[in-house]
Amino acid sequence: MAEFTPTVPARVLPSVAVRDLPEPPRSTWRIIGPGLVGAGVGLASGEFILWPYIASQVGLVFIWGAAIGIITQWFLNMEIERYTLATGETALTGFSRMWKHWGLFFVVMTLCSNLWPGWVTTSATMVTYLTGSGEGSVRWIAIGMLVVIALGLTLAPVIYVLLERVIFVKIALVATLAVVAVAVAINAESWLELGKGLSVGARFPVPPLDFAVLMGAIAYAGAGGGQNLCQSNWIRDKGFGMGQYVPRLVSPVTGHEEAASSTGFQFAPTKENLARWRQWWRFANVEQAWTFAVVSFVTIALMSMLAYSTVFGRPGLANGIGFLQVEGQVLQDVVGTWFGVLFWVVGALALFASAMGIVDYTARLASDTIKTVYLRDKAVSVNRVYFVTVWAMALIGTGILLAGLDQPLILLVFSACFAAVMMFVYSILLIILNRRALPAAIKVRSFRLGALIWSVAFFGTLTVIVVIQQAQKLLGGG
Repeated sequence: MAEFTPTVPARVLPSVAVRDLPEPPRSTWRIIGPGLVGAGVGLASGEFILWPYIASQVGLVFIWGAAIGIITQWFLNMEIERYTLATGETALTGFSRMWKHWGLFFVVMTLCSNLWPGWVTTSATMVTYLTGSGEGSVRWIAIGMLVVIALGLTLAPVIYVLLERVIFVKIALVATLAVVAVAVAINAESWLELGKGLSVGARFPVPPLDFAVLMGAIAYAGAGGGQNLCQSNWIRDKGFGMGQYVPRLVSPVTGHEEAASSTGFQFAPTKENLARWRQWWRFANVEQAWTFAVVSFVTIALMSMLAYSTVFGRPGLANGIGFLQVEGQVLQDVVGTWFGVLFWVVGALALFASAMGIVDYTARLASDTIKTVYLRDKAVSVNRVYFVTVWAMALIGTGILLAGLDQPLILLVFSACFAAVMMFVYSILLIILNRRALPAAIKVRSFRLGALIWSVAFFGTLTVIVVIQQAQKLLGGG
């Protein structure tokens, strides 16, 4: 083959280097993980709060929305991974090659969604259900959690390894809760309603729930917003494809920092490289399908069925996380004290692990973009930018908590709507990036291109409708 000229645009950032695609490992078991991390971090507000809350209010008639959201996100994740597998760069870096500030745009939106510490106060609130310490102690427990998260993420020698281990433990705990729930708490009627919610009983819209709540649930089914973009960072740290050439994110305190180029690589489309590509692409698809999509949907379905079996139709149910306290109390009455306690313990630990993952992916996106685009020629490392971002999030979150602010369901819905807007925009950018920046043999096409077009239409329509509804409420004074 003649000398290969990289197709990745070099208008904003330096050109990529040309290298061969690494051989896939003989045993793929050792590189399974990024999909589980994505599912595990995502098992938070959506799976434990939004979807069970919907089930507690209207039953399982909207469970089909979770399936649609997760399938759509699976396609999005794979297109995000496609660019990183082929170049070793993150999707945000690819976007920044088209316009310098695209990466910063998504970082700011992710920060706006995650700076409010509702993702840690939910875990702290569930701790108070266990200790009986009351709502007044939530802020102090949450502040303690923020400090633990910041210490953990900035002192671990290899940050991805710590996060992966935490998430694996979390998934094991949630799986244990699910198995016990199926055996002793989920009734037969909920199984029938699940089947109806995926077929003849599906409904939309679902009054009396506000459209924004339903939109938020779909956007947060599985992952949502900036978390999907971080699949690039996680597979790169795991060594997928061209990511093997990029050093992993380490602690500037306890880890060994390596000098690394801020830009990536591209392989020539030779017969040998394309054969390796097909193996990497097949593995990445299967890994995401089983560890992200299946795990996410099964968790949403079981947590929703548990809520349906225990608190559906109960009058005066709290419009927020408080319904989890009622659910735990009902489980104590119906099954036994031990199961209500188990529900709260697993919930608190699972939400804490998600909080750690949320801080990690927000700081990863920020540090990667800031170093690659704005500090490319500076001596500061991406690891140090990550360190500063993590502690800034912890300190800002602490300040918000000390100010006495909380995060009711409406703010959680607001964050989810932000996620939907992000997904609408980066679905468009993924179409452009993965068709123009990659060689013809590996660019997005056929049904996968159709899935991205569907994502643009889906999240774009949801965004427009919610904006119109919220504007009408403001103009109408309510």
